[in-house]
Amino acid sequence: MTARIPFLLAAFLFTTCTSPRKVFFIPDAQNYQQEQPGLSKSWQVIESQNGSGEDGLPAWVRGYFDGGIKRIETLDAYHDKYVFVGKNRGDNFHALQQWANGFTVAQDLPRLIVQRVEWRLVAAAALYPDDEYGEFFPYMIRRVSDEEYPEAVKENIFWTKQRKIPDEEENADSETPPEDIVVEQTDRYEFLVLFSIDKDTFQTQMQNIMADIKTTIAPTREQTTATNKIRLNFFEGF
Repeated sequence: MTARIPFLLAAFLFTTCTSPRKVFFIPDAQNYQQEQPGLSKSWQVIESQNGSGEDGLPAWVRGYFDGGIKRIETLDAYHDKYVFVGKNRGDNFHALQQWANGFTVAQDLPRLIVQRVEWRLVAAAALYPDDEYGEFFPYMIRRVSDEEYPEAVKENIFWTKQRKIPDEEENADSETPPEDIVVEQTDRYEFLVLFSIDKDTFQTQMQNIMADIKTTIAPTREQTTATNKIRLNFFEGF
């Protein structure tokens, strides 16, 4: 059995089954959504390109921090689009700025789309995707990765400076008097790059890809059923 989803393996709950070959798992779809927000509760925004604190955050950045890409897509400006967000963090502002400026539709957007497509396939599977869909799974991922998305738009770049919030529980357990505790300030910059693509355009593109996939190994009856189902329901929860 080949595990083809390393970025999600930590989210799987594995249980044995009667067959010594098969391993069933439950993909934790909620965990994927929780990974999307770019700001955890351990960090606070102290500055951004629009000023100090969080007052100047654009609606899409605020939405991303609060609820990930799904929250952005509920905004009026993006309700008819799919959005994808690239992000990078570190303490070297100029290096991050160069990265964001060089993050492109042609070179970098396919990787973001692959992650979301891969998760959708995993979320609908009862087995490892290779077992659930047969060769359709790696063929689909490869096609999406190699595809061009000329209708996609790089909409915006935005940076924030963030500071790690001191761990209150850790300080509470310390024997050092509060006034003697030295709080180490850990600051970082985070750059977000926002891409969007029209929903109808993207759906047509994905449907054409799925319809065009021809595998070299004939799928089992169960794999054919699973593949047909995902073709019909791919955009439910996407």
